[in-house]
Amino acid sequence: MSIDRFIIKKLDSCQEEHTRRNLVKLFKLRIQKAEKQENKTPERIS
Repeated sequence: MSIDRFIIKKLDSCQEEHTRRNLVKLFKLRIQKAEKQENKTPERIS
């Protein structure tokens, strides 16, 4: 299972607000990291 799916699964089942907040922060960081990586990678023109 990918870490992203794991985070989403935990968010879906988590009842504790502090833990949910941390999971959301972690997921946001992963999204931002992926966006930065996407912007760094030059597009290939075929």
